[in-house]
Amino acid sequence: MATAVPLDRSFPLAALAAAPHRLLFFIGAANVLAAMAWWTGWLGGLLPAPTVPAGWMHGFIMQYQVLPTFIFGFLLTVFPRWMAQTEASRWHYLPVGLGLVAGQALTLAGLLSGSAVLLHIGVVNTLAGWIAAMVVLAGWLARDRSGNWHAVSCFAGLLMGLAGLIAFVIYLHLPTEPRLAFAMLKIGTFGLLVPVYSTVAHRMFPFFAGNIVPGYKPWRPMWLLAASWPLWLGHVALELAHLYQWLWLVDLPLLGLGVLTLWRWWPRGKAPALLRVLFIGYAWLPVALALYAAQSLWFLGTGEFALGRGPVHAVSVGFFGSLLVAMVTRVTQGHSGRPLVLGRIPALAFIGMQVVAVVRVFSELSPNPAPWFLAAGLAWVAVFLPWVLRSLWIYATPRADGRPG
Repeated sequence: MATAVPLDRSFPLAALAAAPHRLLFFIGAANVLAAMAWWTGWLGGLLPAPTVPAGWMHGFIMQYQVLPTFIFGFLLTVFPRWMAQTEASRWHYLPVGLGLVAGQALTLAGLLSGSAVLLHIGVVNTLAGWIAAMVVLAGWLARDRSGNWHAVSCFAGLLMGLAGLIAFVIYLHLPTEPRLAFAMLKIGTFGLLVPVYSTVAHRMFPFFAGNIVPGYKPWRPMWLLAASWPLWLGHVALELAHLYQWLWLVDLPLLGLGVLTLWRWWPRGKAPALLRVLFIGYAWLPVALALYAAQSLWFLGTGEFALGRGPVHAVSVGFFGSLLVAMVTRVTQGHSGRPLVLGRIPALAFIGMQVVAVVRVFSELSPNPAPWFLAAGLAWVAVFLPWVLRSLWIYATPRADGRPG
């Protein structure tokens, strides 16, 4: 296993450069607050309207900048371990971090200043960081002879995300083609994030439970991923074609698979909170799919598009947001040499995310939802702030057990 050239411990960024998850989780955690602070400020009327519709930019930043930074940090750590290959060196992941942090910073600078040029450069830098990460991941896949389907599935999701990101870059060149921005938004949810989140959960959650819960029998059949992929792609295709009245055809089978998975995974014995939050967060996926299916069937029968953006926020805030706290906390504790316990600050962040998700979903039923949108944004920033500050400190300091990494 290759080892990176050690950095002088007096160098202030030495700890951040010690492992891919440290650098990329640090960037992602900082942007969780920065991105939502911008969105909340815009919702509150404190910031100017950007050159691209604010709602589109909110969707882009969260789906292609904030969450993928954590995803790349995780996958650049586990891909070589999944396939028993040489781990990444700093020169593999530092360019990724540079591209993503520059992309996020320039994008937000463009939004705050109203500069279309800065915004455009930020998105292009994000694309460069994505490509740098995928080249490294593709190298491990090309050398793999074990047929690691979890790695293949994650990479397929990232390829879908790359297609959505390129579509948005083209849109910024050709703003007369808003369908490209629309495609970016839809691909980001069920083409990129739902597949990657679900694949990582399929790989890791039963493994975690099997190591902790006495008598637990891990269940992660490959047919589950094989059955899910056509349905995920079908959901994307139907949304791109604006055939919302037929989404139930794919969302009801996905709901069935989600309920089955949750039932088979749920630990029946005594389990620590750090494990429980993984399955509680996962439970938001079948909730969201039920809302999608109900919305689709109601639209088919009445022509009325009820629930608004409730289903997508059940996925994005409930599923993605909850598991962001749960999974990143678990990885952070383990890879920083700390006990595998949830802890007070992550617990409060996780509980807070449940409240934020409920408020955001039910705000769609309000005759005047704008104040509830703002309340959800403010609550997001409030519940994430202590968790982010704690996480940033951990990533920027050496491991608690004195080991490298």
